[in-house]
Amino acid sequence: MALETIQSAEVISVMKFKLIFLFFLISNFLYSQSSNELLKTLTKEISQKKMYSDKKEAAIEDLKRKKSQNPNQEYINNENIYRLYKQYQIDSAVHYVKKNMAISEQLNNPKMIAESSLQLAHLYSTLGKFKESENLLKSINIKSLDNDTKANYYDTYSKFYEHYTTNINDVNGIKKIELYRDSLLMMLPKSSIQYKINLSQKYIHEGKLDNAEKLLHTLINEAKKKNLDYAMSAYLLGDVYKLKNNNEDELKYYLISAITDTQNAIKDNASYQNLAMIFYHNGDIDKAYLFTKSAIEDAIFCNVKFRTLNISEMYSIINKAYVDKETKSKSQLELYLIFISLLSAILAGLIIYIYRQMKKVTRIKEQLSKTTEQLELSNSEITKTNEKLQLLNHQLSESNLIKEEYIAYFFDTCSSYISKLEDYRKNLNKKAKDNQLDELFKTLRSNTLIENELEELYRNFDQIFLNLYPSFVTDFNSLLIPEEKIILKKGELLNTELRIFALIRLGITDSVKIAAFLRYSLSTIYNYRTKTRNKAAESRDLFENKVANIGEIASK
Repeated sequence: MALETIQSAEVISVMKFKLIFLFFLISNFLYSQSSNELLKTLTKEISQKKMYSDKKEAAIEDLKRKKSQNPNQEYINNENIYRLYKQYQIDSAVHYVKKNMAISEQLNNPKMIAESSLQLAHLYSTLGKFKESENLLKSINIKSLDNDTKANYYDTYSKFYEHYTTNINDVNGIKKIELYRDSLLMMLPKSSIQYKINLSQKYIHEGKLDNAEKLLHTLINEAKKKNLDYAMSAYLLGDVYKLKNNNEDELKYYLISAITDTQNAIKDNASYQNLAMIFYHNGDIDKAYLFTKSAIEDAIFCNVKFRTLNISEMYSIINKAYVDKETKSKSQLELYLIFISLLSAILAGLIIYIYRQMKKVTRIKEQLSKTTEQLELSNSEITKTNEKLQLLNHQLSESNLIKEEYIAYFFDTCSSYISKLEDYRKNLNKKAKDNQLDELFKTLRSNTLIENELEELYRNFDQIFLNLYPSFVTDFNSLLIPEEKIILKKGELLNTELRIFALIRLGITDSVKIAAFLRYSLSTIYNYRTKTRNKAAESRDLFENKVANIGEIASK
């Protein structure tokens, strides 16, 4: 019987191991989807930050309108307002704590005085007013405090040194963080969330990462709603996985923390800063810039001095990388446009050259062979030009897939033009040989070929430009008064008016160059620009400057 029991236990143990192993595999399999979804969610939430701020502002305004019957009620109402402002707008939080200081002194209530002093001390340390904060903390007689207020006292002191040592390397200050945290843990009920969060921070400091990980997972799993404690637990888990060099879970839990902070309109947060560094080191400058910008906006809005100082250096590095990237992209786009113009000029020149050569066929039959030789020479030059362009295309294709796509597109266009020219030459040659001189003159006088090729060129330009700036038409219309918005015809990508301002968006503001590219008179271009400026919804003088900044390059 005992043997059977042992064997059963072994079987159960093996099954447990297999189940745990299977769960581990499934978790890893689902992770990538989870992180991608979290990243999409956070990006969306950043765009909705104002909505969450408006909700918080509305809640604060409701409390401000609430009338108090006596000083005690006013104190409680002010404290509720303070808690909403605490990690949202510190200067406003200070204002309401000071009001409570006055009320508590008026009531001569030592507990209220101590609570308000601790709240103000915490806000001062967040604002970087460490001297004022320390003076307030030293003014409190700890022996006169009850257990709850004493716990708050230790918590405030611990956070004071956390803020102080964030930008100042003070070994003694770091020791005091843990010293006051130990005192805090002795005062808190072990079942409380605050106790468990502080205990996990202690574990992290002592390097007991497995203990911290287990405790924080328990807190997250037991959380009934995604509040500040939930965000803090997720952030600390991100720290744990960072120390464990588990980059995947580090990213995941920083994302969860940032999403929760954003949804709760918490401006005093650290997750965005950590996410920015992760994406910066991974080479994703766009994401790094997005999160750094969000972090510094929050820190400045909230007036968290120690975070602002901490972020500013990182912001300058990432912002420079972002600006360099945008400048490079714009330079590449200008280069593409130069190539288009150059290619068009070459092709136009070749058409004119062939036209003049073919005219000689009608005068002297003996010159036909010479004209043919000249055309062959021209074709040879085109072939050499094409080979050079192909070599340039090969070099540019190594930069990235976007450049490969657009340059290849232009080479296809060039090849098509050459084929059409060859067909055109053969047609003329045949008519000349057959003595169809009337047909030959008729063909040479016709502008249909040039008009068709120009139409094709503009259609190609429209497609390439809209691939780069898909929202251009919508953004352009947003700058116009409603009744003057441009409505394109069916099948039309850009009209002449939009094409002029597309060139301006690409940095070509010289009307002479625009007229040359679009094959319009200079006065026509001036008239279009003036007429469109008169349709501007806002300042006419700034209209073209705004056009030069609308739209974003589409991600590929």
